[in-house]
Amino acid sequence: MKVFTIGFTKKNAEQFFMHLRQPGLVKVIDVRLNNTSQLAGFTKREDLSFFLREINGIGYTFHPELAPTREILDEYKKGGGDWSTYEQGFMELMAQRRIEEKISRKDIDGSCLLCSESTPEHCHRRLVAEYLRSQWGKLEIIHL
Repeated sequence: MKVFTIGFTKKNAEQFFMHLRQPGLVKVIDVRLNNTSQLAGFTKREDLSFFLREINGIGYTFHPELAPTREILDEYKKGGGDWSTYEQGFMELMAQRRIEEKISRKDIDGSCLLCSESTPEHCHRRLVAEYLRSQWGKLEIIHL
């Protein structure tokens, strides 16, 4: 099984959609808490679904259960929280939600987890992929 991850910040539309041209990539799974903000630009939910289908020929789904809660996110972003506290809280949330039972392996395989952070180091999309790998075993993670 293989899962990709991508963030749209610091990428223009051409760069973003070109990165998604990967063998075996069949759809984007949106894991953002807020995917309708004006700050999302070309990645606003309705627009993104259209662009992915028309430009890349791939699907789009939104899985809010893979996003952090507003409280966890605000504590980190607005409250000056540290990454290790955020990471621990988010991983506990994934375990509480039992996402490994609610998301099928078939749904994840060949998908790309989308969030806004430009790199995966301090982004929950990486944590989602790593959590699923820890629960399921063999899962190749490729950060675009």
